[in-house]
Amino acid sequence: MPDTDHFTGMAAIVNAEHHDPFSYLGMHADGPNGSQVVRAFFPGAQAMDLIDGKNGRCVGKFKEIHAAGLFACEMARRKKPFVYRLRVEAGGNRFEIEDAYRFGPVLGEMDQYFLAEGTDLAAYRKLGAHPKTMDGVDGVNFAVWAPSAKRVSVVGDFNDWDGRRHSMRLHPGCGVWEIFIPGVGAGAPYKLEIKGADGTVKDLKADPMAFRCETAPRTASVVEGLGDYEWGDGEWMAERASANRREAPISVYEVHWGSWRRVIEDGNRSLSYGEMAQTLIPYVKEMGFTHIELLPISEFPFEGSWGYQPTGLFAPSSRYGEPDDFRAFVDACHRAGIGLIIDWVAAHFPEDAHGLVQFDGTHLYEHADPLLGRHMDWGTLIYNYGRNEVANFLISNALFWLDEYHIDGLRVDAVASMLYRDYSREEGEWLPNEFGGNENIEAVQFLKTLNERVYERFPDVMTIAEESTSWPMVSRPTHDGGLGFGFKWNMGWMHDTLQYMAREPVHRKFHHSELTFGLIYAFQENFVLPLSHDEVVHGKHSIIGRMPGDEWQRFANLRAYYAFMYAYPGKKLLFMGNEFAQEREWDHDGSLDWHLLDQPQYSGIRNLVKDVNHLYRDFPTLHERDNQGDGFEWIDCESAEAGILAFIRRGSIPNEVMVVVCNFTPVVRHDYRIGVPLDGWYAEELNSDSDHYGGGNVGNFGGVGCQSEGWHGKPHSISISMPPLATVVFRRTSGE
Repeated sequence: MPDTDHFTGMAAIVNAEHHDPFSYLGMHADGPNGSQVVRAFFPGAQAMDLIDGKNGRCVGKFKEIHAAGLFACEMARRKKPFVYRLRVEAGGNRFEIEDAYRFGPVLGEMDQYFLAEGTDLAAYRKLGAHPKTMDGVDGVNFAVWAPSAKRVSVVGDFNDWDGRRHSMRLHPGCGVWEIFIPGVGAGAPYKLEIKGADGTVKDLKADPMAFRCETAPRTASVVEGLGDYEWGDGEWMAERASANRREAPISVYEVHWGSWRRVIEDGNRSLSYGEMAQTLIPYVKEMGFTHIELLPISEFPFEGSWGYQPTGLFAPSSRYGEPDDFRAFVDACHRAGIGLIIDWVAAHFPEDAHGLVQFDGTHLYEHADPLLGRHMDWGTLIYNYGRNEVANFLISNALFWLDEYHIDGLRVDAVASMLYRDYSREEGEWLPNEFGGNENIEAVQFLKTLNERVYERFPDVMTIAEESTSWPMVSRPTHDGGLGFGFKWNMGWMHDTLQYMAREPVHRKFHHSELTFGLIYAFQENFVLPLSHDEVVHGKHSIIGRMPGDEWQRFANLRAYYAFMYAYPGKKLLFMGNEFAQEREWDHDGSLDWHLLDQPQYSGIRNLVKDVNHLYRDFPTLHERDNQGDGFEWIDCESAEAGILAFIRRGSIPNEVMVVVCNFTPVVRHDYRIGVPLDGWYAEELNSDSDHYGGGNVGNFGGVGCQSEGWHGKPHSISISMPPLATVVFRRTSGE
């Protein structure tokens, strides 16, 4: 090495600014007279020896060539590859270590090509921290995308958090830095020290693709390998397509992990992954739900965000256990016949200093212009979906959860905020797209590509959009011009029906359309009917808290509403606590009010939810054509004065029908005539006024016979007793 290059390299190493420290450190044939030289940088070392890695003998003494801790050892050129170790004296101790700078790169040319192109859908298998063995030595290969950084180092307990010790090599073609560090193992905390192009080092960064994180409030990443977990859910995985298809009964129990149930006597702590497997799964199965949906389980720093501001997209939260513990929870769900959906956040990320913000000293993941890159409402940053590597990072993450954790569905959060550049912005606070419109064209393409890649690789899972606007064809295939989601939350149904139910019955006749309007668009999308966590926070009251009237009427209203919901076309979702009428708004820092179940009115609501779940699942007429117009027919949608609705649900089997009648007034209606399409006996399958649910037991003694008198434009009719504030479901049978 010429003297100029030597001193330039020395200065760059000592100042921790070398973009390719491997070109200087380690073994090189650039010593005097063609000799080989080994250079090592170990701040704080007093002396170093070169050790033959095969026989353990000392073959040379290092000389200190810079007082900062830079050493060099010359030796004659060897014809065969020489494996060596370093014997270090530091701090009064003497120990041997492997030299990270004697190992070659792990990323090959094709790896680099696809990473640069932004098309590696399993980028998490290349980037991040991966335990591996190189040349018979155990260690960890670290790799991170930071194209504008001047230098990137891995820091941790293994190098005293000294960013000078393990500077990484840059692959300039793809902007990825990597290093294999011998001796590091699973469980080691680490971060990335990044020096920006301006020469400054800011806060240490967590690894964007870390598979495990320290428990909050600590923010380091933790070395964790990709799974050798032995799954036991083969039967579920082979058959899950039938559980996730449009024609299946899908009834979702939405859960915030940290507050479903707490251990009060142990510091009010949340349950672990293992404890939830033993308690939550049997409860969900007993209640008849088909799927659990978890609020974001990816690592996040702030409890008050409920997980919607994640900083570790590839790591299940360490609050509740280790990654394999979460895999075991998913496994237990599947072995119990329960699907698992996770809320997935790709709309934004927080500004926590250890996160993605200005990751390599530039606006790498986010837009530089706040008119494009900042959510004012949430204090978060918006991903730059037009950058291939960023889009690939997110799509890789979606596929990661489906692949590594056998997740059955992704509910994509805040889709509306992604679709529109002017989302929750005033004039002058946003920039139009290239055509002058408010659509975020890059985000639209990202969502289409996301759904295409998910369904290409995992055709038996589902994607669900939380989308609150009238954007067309959200749940239609991309080849037909849609966004490609499997399902979409029906926010309009939720808003209108809750508004109707909150009204005093005497006023409801003036707002009858709030119940009927949703059928105008009910089959334009594959809808899920959500009574989610968003409806029981921020002063909105609980669901039971919205119901008017005295105590009896409040619970009767809720029973009628839930039965109406389960009979209405669309898949179902209830947030935890809704199933037993929790009175308080949801509090993420406390447990649900399970003690309420000691009172009959609350246990009655739970009994009803359990029964409507099983009714919905057991009869294809109530679920098979949830998203098809021929599965629904109005009988009577015009009796606003009486507060009555009546409709038919159909499945694929001819002549099998359900007749649903709702009375949203507190008036009993005897001998109330309802038109029906077919002759036969109409069995009363469910009556929300049953005393089993806390009702008054007004009903039809198990069913009613059909009469030949036409009514409501139908050739036949039934005369029923309609209980107050109740929903009754009849099933037509051919027998008497």
